[in-house]
Amino acid sequence: MIAFVVIAVIVLAAASVAMCLRNLVHSVLLLVGCWAGIAAFYLWAGAEFVAFAQLLVYVGAVSMLSLFAVLLTRRSFHDLDIAPESVTRATWALLTAGAVAGVLVGTILGSPLGKVADSAPPVSVRQLGEELAGPQVAGLLVVGVILTVALLGGVVIAAQDKEGKQ
Repeated sequence: MIAFVVIAVIVLAAASVAMCLRNLVHSVLLLVGCWAGIAAFYLWAGAEFVAFAQLLVYVGAVSMLSLFAVLLTRRSFHDLDIAPESVTRATWALLTAGAVAGVLVGTILGSPLGKVADSAPPVSVRQLGEELAGPQVAGLLVVGVILTVALLGGVVIAAQDKEGKQ
């Protein structure tokens, strides 16, 4: 239980600090730490395959994609001034996030989650791989193509010259 609390505190602290920082590169690096903490939580829970997938996908791929996106679309420091309407938007965003969290918690508490987990047969990594490589392979390929197109689109948009700036 102590390991769970330590992992949770590290993940929540990294996510909170990443949300509050104004330097985007530092925020992305803190999110990488947060994603690694989530992988540690999966290891603690005994889901080694999911922890490995978390490390490969989020800590490896998504973190690099996020860093490239931030570095390719970086603006000057003069564009980073906080507008007065940002406080109103942040307030509405927090209220919306609270409402969504309330709906999710209510749905989870009202669902028979524990009963399903107790009656379901254990799934091996091999069975999971066969399911992903079998009937779900088309969806997996479509997601890969969409992510590749999104990355290429971001690079093309970032590479274009801004109007009035040379």
